Amino acid sequence: MNYLELINKCLVELNYKQVNAFSELTKNDHKKLKNILNILNSEICGFDRWSFLLRKAELVLPENTGEIENSIDGRIETLIADGAKFDYYDDFETFFVNSQPQNTYSLFNDKILLPIFNKDKNIEILYYTKNCAKSSEGVEKYSMEYADDSSLIPDPFAEPLLVYGACMRLKGNPQHVRFNYWYSMYKEALANMRARISASMDEAPSVKLHRR
Repeated sequence: MNYLELINKCLVELNYKQVNAFSELTKNDHKKLKNILNILNSEICGFDRWSFLLRKAELVLPENTGEIENSIDGRIETLIADGAKFDYYDDFETFFVNSQPQNTYSLFNDKILLPIFNKDKNIEILYYTKNCAKSSEGVEKYSMEYADDSSLIPDPFAEPLLVYGACMRLKGNPQHVRFNYWYSMYKEALANMRARISASMDEAPSVKLHRR
């Protein structure tokens, strides 16, 4: 379901008139909905280690150097060098004097810090992308901007999570006649997503909807 379709679904739930084109979204509530959908989308995507956001990248660590440019567009989950998993070590200063624990890496500004090897090393990185949306061509991006953009949250979870969540946020009133319905549908979709697409069976991701 694309951005315009999500907005029209929200308008139906709110008993507002639907629009035929993205250019018609000019009213204050239209603008609020557009903003709320992106905020909610980014919060859900960024809250936990969702498997649908997991990506893989490969970098090369040149010989006789202990750092490479951090081109990873997200949060590093696993780093593998020379077939071994390296653990994150937060004391980056130890890497500058080569006194860090074995099989560790750290981050400093825009660099990934690693041990110094006497030959080039292939570095494999698993990470959670910070992108939350994609274009109609499948190009990932941080937020939905155009009518045919869509969320990275998989169907059928994106529609109920974003539509019912956005309606709750726009109204922000538990006394609203449809608030409890929106909330129950949101919770049901969230429970289904937790059960089906967590990164691990041992995890129980949760997403909180903050009222305003």
